[in-house]
This record gives sequence, C-alpha cells and structure tokens, in this order.
Amino acid sequence: MTRNTYFQSIEAFKDKQVIKVLTGIRRCGKSVLMEQFMQSLLERGVSERQITYIRLDDLDNELLLEYHNLYAFIKSALLEDRMNYVFIDEVQLCKDFQKPVETLFNCKNVDLYLTGSNADLLSGELATLLSGRYVTIDMLPFSFCEYLECIKENNFPAQTTEENYYDYVKFGSMPFTVQLKKNTESVYQYLNGVYNTIIVKDIARRHQIKDVAVLEAVIKFMFQNCGNFCTSKKISDTLTSSGRKTSQPTVENYMRFLEECFLVYRVERYDVRGKELLKNISKYYIADTGLRNMLLGYRNIDMGHILENQIFLELKRQHFTIYTGRNLDAEIDFVAKNQTSLFYIQVAETVKDEETLKRELAAFKNIPDSYPRILITMDRNLNSDFNGIRNINALDFLTGKEKLVF
Repeated sequence: MTRNTYFQSIEAFKDKQVIKVLTGIRRCGKSVLMEQFMQSLLERGVSERQITYIRLDDLDNELLLEYHNLYAFIKSALLEDRMNYVFIDEVQLCKDFQKPVETLFNCKNVDLYLTGSNADLLSGELATLLSGRYVTIDMLPFSFCEYLECIKENNFPAQTTEENYYDYVKFGSMPFTVQLKKNTESVYQYLNGVYNTIIVKDIARRHQIKDVAVLEAVIKFMFQNCGNFCTSKKISDTLTSSGRKTSQPTVENYMRFLEECFLVYRVERYDVRGKELLKNISKYYIADTGLRNMLLGYRNIDMGHILENQIFLELKRQHFTIYTGRNLDAEIDFVAKNQTSLFYIQVAETVKDEETLKRELAAFKNIPDSYPRILITMDRNLNSDFNGIRNINALDFLTGKEKLVF
C-alpha cells in the first residue's frame, strides 16, 4: 500500500537541491516508502545505474558503517552525466555520517535521501553543516484511515468501523502487523522484536546503558501513564519506593532517549490565560498502542486515555503544534495550533453521564478568546453543539469525515 501523503511529500522535493530526511520510529514504514519511491523512479525511465540504495542495518553493509568506506562506495557508483539518486537507510548507524553526507550534497547531480530512527539525526554538527539545506518528513505508523485501507486491500472480513477501531488500538498501527491478520501471538511476537531492537540498538547500545532493567521500568511507567502528567522525579520516586533505586537525572536522560527514538512524544503545558508555556511538567503519548499492549497486556479499562492518545497522533499527522492546556484550575486535553487557527480540545470516551459532560465542558469556561472549543467522544446521537462547543464523534474525526475548521 502506498502512503500517499508521505509519498507526495517526497515527490515535492525530487531533484531539488535539498536533502530529504525521513524520520520516525522503527518499522513505521520509512524503508518501504523509500523503496516505493525508487520503484516510481524506474517506472519513469530512471535507470538502475542512477540509483544507489544502502541499508546500513544490513550485515552485508557492515563495512559501510565507517564513513570513509560509505563515501567511497557511493562516490564510485555516481554517473557524471546524469542525475544520481542516493538512498541511505538508517544513516545514523554510520558514525560521523554527516561528513560524507555534506560532501555528497555538494556533488553535482546528486539527489540525496536519508532515513533515520533517531530524533537527534539532524542535531549537532550535521544541523550546523547543512542548516537550511534539508527537509524532514516525520513518519508515524498507520493512521486509522490507512489501517482501514490496508485491511480492505487484504480482504479482511467485514466489520463495523467501531470494531475495526478496537482492533486497531489492540494490535497497534505498525504496517506489518496488519499482514498478521489479528493473530495475537504473532502480532505481539513481532512487536516484541521491534521493542527489543529499539531498546538494545537505539538506546542501550547507543548510550552505553548497562542496567537495561531500569530503562525498561521507566518505559513501563510511561506506557502505563500515557496521557497523564509525568515528571522524572515522580518516576524516580516510584521506582525507588518499589525497590529499584534510581536517580532523577538518570530517569530524565532515559525519558529523553525515549523521545529521541520516537517511542514517546512529549507535550508541553500551555497557560491559555497567560498565553505562555509552563515548564517542568508535561504529558507523554506513545507512538503505537500495540507496543503498549504487548508490554503491559491488553486491558479495555483504559480506553479513555487510549482514545486521547489516538487523537493526539491524528493531530500530529495533521501537522498541528500540540500542547496541553491549563485554564485556571481546569485542564484542557489539547491546545492545537496550525498556521491559521487554534483549537481547544477535550477528549472523553463517553459523556453520556451528565456529571462527566459537565466536567468536560467546564474546562472551556471563561477562556479569554474566541477560538473554537471542541469535544471529541466515541458517543453517537449527542447534540452537535453545547452552547457553542462543537461535539465531534472520534471515529468520524479519525476517518476524516469530520475536520477541525475555524
């Protein structure tokens, strides 16, 4: 299945003098997208000799993990009289990769594409060397729309949209899991492999962590508390009280490492009255609920936070800048900003209970501006408007039937 939104993002910069960088959690589809783009080049008449594709996580390419060897290999394949398309997969595995990348960028007739599974891919020296000369395309696992399209292509038995949604959150949104046809054992075995690769290769080995058990304890805590406010002190105190003594700076580092490999996303707090960011405390959301269920076990008692997590990811796919809001003593789940507007959003699994509805609507009370207020729930047949607060069904939002408009 071609993921058209991401494909079009790459296509827009084809043959432009800018490096294309695809980032995202492992196994979210970066390599497949790159291969599909290469195939499209061949179909448009580009010869195989014009394309150089290197997977640095392939044992056959182990010698290319040394940057001199990487550069020499690519340089020897370049054609002088035609455009060369160079694709380097998991480029961060090559130490000092920024050196050959900079040189290749300055070569004539080289169109350069990179993928990486770490957010600091473009930090430090590379960002300095190539400032203004690269674009990032941040990939996520399947959206709910993409998931529905994929199960249709795979001829899965017909289900309601709601039934498909609960499968989606149970098994997760990694593209390959769909091919496992809801076989719980196979899906979680595959996700366990993805998880261990992230823990071992992307975090423990990269940062020389010896006590991986503490790292995993931090991950479990953050997965259990997705959508809750979370601090390094709270985690370190919890781990210490349970007999696993660890320091706050260590936990803080581990939380940052999890962000860097796109396993979790941090959402800062925003004071809607003072119009300023509030430091020191943030919420965290996870890239894939299947990984959470694999690690903690599937429980359908936490579906409110899971729904909130899915809404966060969808807002991110739609390129919103996302905060969690504080309005005096009330908390607003999301303050979502784009280039044209801002939206205040509350998410609840259901508000059929009158007290729950009052509590959710109260968060919007006395906000000192006129930006739209949105309530997103799984409920059907509710009022579409509560005194100016728009009510949207979550599945309609996730499938694109309902959109945020100013």
